[in-house]
Amino acid sequence: MEKNNYQGALQQPIGSGFNAESTAADIIKGIDLSGKIAVITGGNTGIGQETTKTLAQAGATVIVPARDVEKAKRNLDGIANVEIEPMDLMNPASIDAFAQKFLDSGRPLHLLINNAGIMWVPLRHNSHGIESQLATNYLAQFRLTAKLWPALKQANGARVINVSSHGHQFGTFDFDDPNFQHRTYETLQAYGQSKTASNLFALELDNRAKAFNIRAYSLHPGSIAGTELGREAPLELFVKMGFMDEQGNMLPEVLASLKTIPQGAATTVWCATTPLLDNMGGVYCEDADVAPLASDSGPSRGVKRYSLDEADTKRLWKWSEETSGISFPLS
Repeated sequence: MEKNNYQGALQQPIGSGFNAESTAADIIKGIDLSGKIAVITGGNTGIGQETTKTLAQAGATVIVPARDVEKAKRNLDGIANVEIEPMDLMNPASIDAFAQKFLDSGRPLHLLINNAGIMWVPLRHNSHGIESQLATNYLAQFRLTAKLWPALKQANGARVINVSSHGHQFGTFDFDDPNFQHRTYETLQAYGQSKTASNLFALELDNRAKAFNIRAYSLHPGSIAGTELGREAPLELFVKMGFMDEQGNMLPEVLASLKTIPQGAATTVWCATTPLLDNMGGVYCEDADVAPLASDSGPSRGVKRYSLDEADTKRLWKWSEETSGISFPLS
């Protein structure tokens, strides 16, 4: 019987041949995606844009849902095989409309890359009362995946990739107060909670979906220069985290540790295309390989065991169905 990754049972590198310096272009060499269809959220900026370009140049048709369609058109201008559609991840009705339009096209979906995310934002809630990082970074993933489920099944060999983060180590999922209604809001704790949820979802999705020839993964792309994630963060937060000095200059040792955008997209592209993962799912990856388990105490490389906990994966699935109003039985 095939093993699952509950409690991190499969969390160890598998010798991919790649590393932290590998780029998306390195990963895609020799891979032909002609006839494949991908949906990439956040596919018009940062590592999402690089992922779109890489998969499209390998022959895939890439659909990029975007809140700002005109901006997406400008950013993706000149890249063949790309379609742009409107969608706002903070608006459940917008997600539903995008998914329904895709289903109405009758096409299979081979790759769903849940790449979009926000970070370092003040306390906000969407129209349903969900904290904005949880709504965007996780619950939108759950909703979009559920709504696109028929197309994923139709592909007969699909993959769902959740772009998570090392930041899952900032926080567990608080089932008692996920929307910070009764506890003090800490933006990094909220971010960590949303990314822990993304990891838990990928693991449980994989376990339920593999019977339909669908596998799911979560990943840390690395700390990356040149993305828009920090656009709302105050300087004081970067100073507190040890990223910048009081004048707003990035510290040299931090700058030296950052990946480029092509390096940041490498793990996403690897999870989407490598044959090494054909018979393995539910794992958390980084540096274009399966990541090790992180230390139980303090921050460290790899994935925290709490974000791969079997009981919490099932509890989160139930919470997600109840919160979103979506039944997602995977039938």
